[in-house]
Amino acid sequence: MFDTKRLASAAVIAAASVLLASCAQESDNAQNAVAQGATFEFITPGGQQEIFYEEQDRKPLQSFSGESLMDESETISLDDYEGEIVVLNSWGQWCAPCRAEVDDLQRVQEELDERDLGTVLGINVRDYNPQIARDFKEDNGVTFPSIYDPPFRTAAALGGVPTSVVPTTIVLDAQHRPAAVFLRGITEQDVLDVVDDLEQEQAS
Repeated sequence: MFDTKRLASAAVIAAASVLLASCAQESDNAQNAVAQGATFEFITPGGQQEIFYEEQDRKPLQSFSGESLMDESETISLDDYEGEIVVLNSWGQWCAPCRAEVDDLQRVQEELDERDLGTVLGINVRDYNPQIARDFKEDNGVTFPSIYDPPFRTAAALGGVPTSVVPTTIVLDAQHRPAAVFLRGITEQDVLDVVDDLEQEQAS
């Protein structure tokens, strides 16, 4: 049985530790809900901003889907990328760290394309005017897809990753199990180091 007081305390510590590096909402929204069963469950150990999972410890995400940011008639699903590495990134054009990391994520996408390994998949949150978010993507030459999810409903499928921390980046292996979680802005090298390890796992 979970110690709910300890879990709530860990969530508050985690939210505070990333406040300067991330665009956070009020701390009372920073709850670490835990997904039950055999799926991935997220708990921040000691408020760390980087969490890595060994292959034997990984559990799959629940699948999720949503409206494409760029084409509201299109639905994007995690299942569309079966057997591929997926770099999930929650972002908003209103968020300074998101703006700072977008070029790095685009370079990650180009590297994934070149190596035929997978994709970056954005989750656009709290941009209640989709055209502003579309303009941001176009102005920055972003080619990877994004789900349009202003209230961040997809967070429920992310095993309790806090919706208050934006950006968050989760690198999924080819079985769509989280291998790394970054509760801060990332660099290209941060992500590619994880991708390199996952590629080696696939080859072994």
